[in-house]
Amino acid sequence: MEQLKEYVKRVEQIFDGERLFDKPEPLKGVRVLEVCYVVLGPACCDYLAEFGAEVIKFEGQRGDQMRFVTPYAYFWKNMSPGLEIQNHNKYWVGMHLGNPKAKELFLDLVKKSDVVVDNLTPGRMAAWGLSYPELSKINPRIIQLHVSGYGSWGPWTGRTSYDAVAQSMGGLSWITGFADRGPIKSGVWIADWITALMCAIAIVNALNYRERTGRGQFIDYMQVENVIRFLDWTWLYTYLTGNDRPRSGNRDLAICPSDLFDCEDGWVALAAFTEEEFKGLCTAMNRMDLFEKFADPVVRLREENAATILKAIDEWTRTKKVAEVEALGQEYGFAAAHVITAKDAYHSPHFLKRQTIQEFEDAVYGTIREECYPPRMSETPSRLKWACRPLGFDNRFVLKTMLGLSDTEIKKLQEEGVIFQWNPDIPSHCPPPDWDGKSGLKLP
Repeated sequence: MEQLKEYVKRVEQIFDGERLFDKPEPLKGVRVLEVCYVVLGPACCDYLAEFGAEVIKFEGQRGDQMRFVTPYAYFWKNMSPGLEIQNHNKYWVGMHLGNPKAKELFLDLVKKSDVVVDNLTPGRMAAWGLSYPELSKINPRIIQLHVSGYGSWGPWTGRTSYDAVAQSMGGLSWITGFADRGPIKSGVWIADWITALMCAIAIVNALNYRERTGRGQFIDYMQVENVIRFLDWTWLYTYLTGNDRPRSGNRDLAICPSDLFDCEDGWVALAAFTEEEFKGLCTAMNRMDLFEKFADPVVRLREENAATILKAIDEWTRTKKVAEVEALGQEYGFAAAHVITAKDAYHSPHFLKRQTIQEFEDAVYGTIREECYPPRMSETPSRLKWACRPLGFDNRFVLKTMLGLSDTEIKKLQEEGVIFQWNPDIPSHCPPPDWDGKSGLKLP
């Protein structure tokens, strides 16, 4: 135990949260042009931005749909939480790329950028003259990623997809839920978030390839394919047996026991797969007869045996408080953890200590506490620097510092409607009502 404490202390010093902003960013110097809406594309770019990439987000005059998608119609200082959570650390430009002059400005930025990401309808960028062949002519090193529900080719290309549709079309919803009820979708936008993560990984892979060859490439990512990929053993099992995977509630069909159980004061997640772990659980339950019959993990997976074991555990946990089961898990070596709420997680000292939850002072919105992306990296950690921004908030900064335009030229572009800012009649486009007109701007 003392050895473990010493190890934890050393690692904690390596990941010292007080030094978070003193450390370099692994993607610093990588410029990403984001032409994305809703969650899937913006979340991909958010992963990159939190690790230091310079992300420039382009919005049309109506703005990202997520400015209007928010839980229970709740807005905070005109901000939609639905927009904020996948839009940190970005620069915001109001500019529709279908405008010929806007296209020229965008192509000028492509010459000075590394990555273009879009999640528009397949073919939309090409219709504007912004397909990969056209972008690569002016910058052979450019990497373009297009992500959509069904990809850029195939019989279903062009169909509309949202997270719930992707979960359903990828087979996830069908296997989620209890056997005696209908399919259930995940309570969060899991198809969006995991696909976005894989898109970010694909971009990092392409950057690595470019580093070695000098050549960019086009990446076509299909959201539904990604759902198929993360269904663990499901597809191979179906191929080999010809059987569909059934819905099994909270029970794990490949590990027994691994399930959620009801206690006197809440729910506990409990798992004990190895013989040693299962023996510890049976000892804690005073049910060594179960261990004598079902010590072998494979034997436990047989349907009738699993039913017997899970029923015995369910009857036992109902006589215990959650903390008792957790303590017994620590003592006897099986996994047991309280099924906590999102509120519990946000106030957890463990997550705060690890900077999983970061508190930062945003110049426009004030103090915000949010989750930051793992992994925790000792030398180049991810970080939250600022929140989402009103529509067109960084027009002047981007055009002046990155393209060298003068204030006069920028003003003319605004007068012509090539660039634009928030509509004061649409609160979710706008800064907070008490914004002082200068805080958060990158240029005075």
